[in-house]
Amino acid sequence: MSSKDNFMPGDRQGGSTINNTPQQPRNASISSSSSSSNNTASVGNSNTNGIELDGKYKQLEKLGKGTYATVYTGINKKTGQLVALKEIKLDPEEGTPSTAIREISLMKELKHENIVRLYDVIHTEEKLTLVFEKMDNDLRKYMDLVYKERCKLQQQSPSSLDASLVKFFAFQLLNGTNYCHENKILHRDLKPQNLLINKNLQLKIGDFGLARAFGLPVSSFSSDVVTLWYRSIDVLLGSKSYFTSIDTWSIGCIIAEMISGVPLFKGANEDDQILKIFQVIGYPRERDLLNSGWYVNLPKYDAKSWDFVKSGLDTIHSLANILKLNLETHYLTLDLLVKLLQLDPMKRLSTLEALEHPYFNDLRRSQV
Repeated sequence: MSSKDNFMPGDRQGGSTINNTPQQPRNASISSSSSSSNNTASVGNSNTNGIELDGKYKQLEKLGKGTYATVYTGINKKTGQLVALKEIKLDPEEGTPSTAIREISLMKELKHENIVRLYDVIHTEEKLTLVFEKMDNDLRKYMDLVYKERCKLQQQSPSSLDASLVKFFAFQLLNGTNYCHENKILHRDLKPQNLLINKNLQLKIGDFGLARAFGLPVSSFSSDVVTLWYRSIDVLLGSKSYFTSIDTWSIGCIIAEMISGVPLFKGANEDDQILKIFQVIGYPRERDLLNSGWYVNLPKYDAKSWDFVKSGLDTIHSLANILKLNLETHYLTLDLLVKLLQLDPMKRLSTLEALEHPYFNDLRRSQV
């Protein structure tokens, strides 16, 4: 990244979350979509050929397919508004998947500018269709577009986003996640593919299929959550009593990926993932073992297996080397990452603490 930690103005209006998305960085050099984007089609065009859904929507082209669902572009016949249709085929014997039930129940309650809006649910015997607001790209695809554009222009660092844009997206990601945490919801699967971006570079969190309310009287959760590269060290070691820190670790990984263009910890399996984390963050020191035994009793903790892992540098210098950041110029960026990527989950910043980190000081000053 070529520019310093300073950033553009935004809007914050009371409370612990903002009510308006900050202004788009002035130096954002690429559209959020590879083609012109307009999320409202003319009503006259709402008669476009397509499968009708519940008399209210028409299903248009396929956008993508995952393990459990297929996503299509759709159109609201009455308003002409483009929407995203997430279609889930139902098994006659198993019924509606628990992930879909969880996503619907949680997203009906979550209304925030940095969370994708669920408009409607259409339930038939054969399928369940979730109607979401239409976005233009996910963060991973956006980074790929930036890479291609910069390669064409033969820029020096084609794989990374501008410093101002990293901060712009990081603030919105923290803001949306903080809203979830304030409402006692863990997302549990934050990754670039689940962060959606519109043509105004507004970032919104999507895919709440693994999310869980943590206000329930449950003493432990599943450790089989979060995509491997964004999974926190405590969960990798088998913890089932994690808290909001599971999401803040993922956010630290995502911010680092926006800076470099590649995942920070790209393990081939769980053991390799743990190794890669210790190589960068460092192995727990002896004084940490004495002061905090959070990892000693975890199912997969084995001091002998990992004792040889030494990064040779403290965490901030290690991250600076990997991300190719000048420590003096980007100290605030690196300090935020170090505090989000603490091995001890109790020492990780909360989303609110991260929003109040000096990294965002210039943004907050512009709001006064």
